[in-house]
Amino acid sequence: MARLAGRPQTFDEMYAVPESFLEIEVRKPMTHGVGRKMYTDYEIVCMTNIPAFKLKHSVVRRRYSDFEVFRDILERESTRVNIPALPGKIFTNRFTDDVVEQRREGLQRFLEIVAGHPLLQTGSKVLCAFLQDPTWEKSQWA
Repeated sequence: MARLAGRPQTFDEMYAVPESFLEIEVRKPMTHGVGRKMYTDYEIVCMTNIPAFKLKHSVVRRRYSDFEVFRDILERESTRVNIPALPGKIFTNRFTDDVVEQRREGLQRFLEIVAGHPLLQTGSKVLCAFLQDPTWEKSQWA
């Protein structure tokens, strides 16, 4: 790839903190409950220096149903942005390690796309709250 500037990058330019960055990791799935009351939630770690986000570092837990409500709100709130699909709903064997890991990977991809969109970063009311507010409740947004 050709460089735009006529000079090589300095060491500081190569390794300095970018002007704006956003890193999101979905990790540490935990299954709770027994029988028909079982569910899995996921830890979401967010690190950023984007001014729209209130915190530079945050950790929250969300379950799949939270992601569903979040996605619906984003669609209503952001008519100019195509919101990607979530990983599909699973009805059998949904608590096996393989299924939980596949879902975690799908939720990670979903959040990377959504949170990385410039219009959503600056214009979404629900995005920052979903990623950073430990008291986020879907009932507040429905």
